[in-house]
Amino acid sequence: MYSEIFKTIFDIRFLDVVDILLVAFLFYEIFNIVKGTVAVKIFFGILLIYLFWRFVKALEMELLSMILGQFISVGMIAMIIVFQQEIRNFLLIVGNSKLFSKKSRMSIFKWKEKYYNIPDFDAIVKACNNMSESSTGALIVLAKENELKNIIESGEIIDAKISNSLIETIFYKNNPLHDGAMIIVKNRIISARSVLPVSERMDFPDNLGLRHRSALGITEATDSIAIVVSEQTGKISLFKNGNIFQNVNENSLTSMLKQEFNIESV
Repeated sequence: MYSEIFKTIFDIRFLDVVDILLVAFLFYEIFNIVKGTVAVKIFFGILLIYLFWRFVKALEMELLSMILGQFISVGMIAMIIVFQQEIRNFLLIVGNSKLFSKKSRMSIFKWKEKYYNIPDFDAIVKACNNMSESSTGALIVLAKENELKNIIESGEIIDAKISNSLIETIFYKNNPLHDGAMIIVKNRIISARSVLPVSERMDFPDNLGLRHRSALGITEATDSIAIVVSEQTGKISLFKNGNIFQNVNENSLTSMLKQEFNIESV
């Protein structure tokens, strides 16, 4: 028995090692694409069901194995529907003719290293307060684990350091970039005029507008934090995890932002 085990272990071919590494790489890239979105929970759910199915099959539990096997077969179609956006992103990366260039490798594997600072909350809060006093409408999204690459691509790339004057200038009503969302990744304003997914919640408050519905939509789909300054009332609202916090003042906004980014002691 032991001789057969040792024989199996030492009978691994070089191609088997390559096969394992490629599968590990594939799962790593898929995880990076869905990380920070609600899709990651679905991904792990499907993975757990698949592993359980393999376990049941190994124990030769035929009835349960057959039922789970049918579920897995149908689940593959459902997975394609659920992950259509993520699959599209992955195929775009694979189809990139410069995939193996140095610049492309940096963008795929080291995206986080470009933006290594935490957001400047003081500048963000100050800008929101100033815009609140002047009733200037604004929609600001702070990315966390999910760096919102698709959302960023839908807008105008800025890639500038955060400052309250720049934020206020972008949302000035006569500025062509004021409509849409500003995306902040770490301590950089990455884009403006970005398009966000709109929430379809039936219990959405009637007194809130499209900016608020878009802010809710992005926090339902990702782990981002969204801040809205109402153009009608000047009131500030914060959105996280599909929840709405209205009439947020300066101190509360600063505290909530620091808490969300785990820098309460800063």
